[in-house]
Amino acid sequence: MLKKLLLASACCLSLAVSANDYVGQWHTVNEKTNEVESLVSIYMEDNQLKGRIEQIADPESRDKLCDECTGEFKNQKIEGMTFIWGLTKDGDKYDDGKILDPASGKIYSASLSLIDGGEKLKVRGYLGFALLGRTQVWLKAN
Repeated sequence: MLKKLLLASACCLSLAVSANDYVGQWHTVNEKTNEVESLVSIYMEDNQLKGRIEQIADPESRDKLCDECTGEFKNQKIEGMTFIWGLTKDGDKYDDGKILDPASGKIYSASLSLIDGGEKLKVRGYLGFALLGRTQVWLKAN
């Protein structure tokens, strides 16, 4: 009986820890060149995951403004911008959030899921249905 209780406790603990595996720093990677484009921080605030662009890899682009954006994001500096918000836990992933593409100024629905043992983050942006969208894979920063 004690073994079953310990095993159940260990399973619950591993589930609680996995929620925190999303939180941290991630490298965005250009899909064509495989070059790191930016460093993003994923953090928990108000029971939702959010993401902020901490640093753009190209020093010449670090002062760029989001001139394609509208509303509160219009002409906001991209480096330092919170561009992911509203993600809530849905099973083993985070879903029902939003992600801003600073290059186009468009806002998409978003979901995040861990892959490769938590070393990679699958970021999905979509319009309407999750089947109609684009996926990027980000790498955990050390």
